[in-house]
Amino acid sequence: MSGGKIGVIGGSGLYAIAGLEHVTEVQVETPFGPPSDAYILGTLHGRELVFLPRHGRGHRVPPSALNFRANIYGLKSLGVEWVISVSAVGSMREAIHPGDLVIPDQFFDHTRTRVSTFFDRDVVVHVTFADPVCHIVARALHEAATQLGATVHFGGTYLCIEGPQFSTRAESRIYRQWGVDVIGMTNLPEARLAREAELCYATLALATDYDCWHTSAADVDIGAILAILQRNVKLAQDVIGRAIPHLQGARTCPCSSALKQAIITAPEIIPAAAKERLGLLLRPYIP
Repeated sequence: MSGGKIGVIGGSGLYAIAGLEHVTEVQVETPFGPPSDAYILGTLHGRELVFLPRHGRGHRVPPSALNFRANIYGLKSLGVEWVISVSAVGSMREAIHPGDLVIPDQFFDHTRTRVSTFFDRDVVVHVTFADPVCHIVARALHEAATQLGATVHFGGTYLCIEGPQFSTRAESRIYRQWGVDVIGMTNLPEARLAREAELCYATLALATDYDCWHTSAADVDIGAILAILQRNVKLAQDVIGRAIPHLQGARTCPCSSALKQAIITAPEIIPAAAKERLGLLLRPYIP
């Protein structure tokens, strides 16, 4: 098999990957606590794939309670290099219809309680995050969706809100004035942590509704969201399957060496316990 392992984080409605062969299940312990669920390992089209249901099987973990650090650390520990994050989103633009796919290339953080760095003590790290999405993964997803005849929008800003409630009507209207394209509750912490873990990350967003800003569409409700998601789950899986062959070879994008110039703390003053706890991330640069 060629290329590094591919990680898939499944959002609402995507709790398994169809066609996965040689399937095994692995529980991973991390210095940051337990991930959302066991990781599902297997092969898809000859490539090693690691799948994690973001909210756990049965959808039992709400957005604000997700252990994002454990989820991303677990992928890294299993040898993942490429990450496709599937996520249900609300559309904030008329042109993005429920049922469309979106490949965002920017994020805006409007959360309040999320921990979104591995380096919250002992080691100071400032990664570059101006372009938070790996262009290689994003392009592969876009090309795959286009080849499948899906309506897909490349680029745009994903607004990440705290949740778990949906927006008020006033909030939705203000968010529209900010110029964002889609709204969700999970992907920005993942993107930040994936960059710190030197993983190539992009989002495959499934538009399910118009939030509550649209005057002629029904307000968002979970029943309508799940109905659209059920129709789009197979499409999302097909997009992933078609994108996989493009995610291989030696990585030369900035994601793959994000920590190289980002570690500020002098190596000699980093506590041994911190080196042990963060060794998976620091070892290429600090022995």
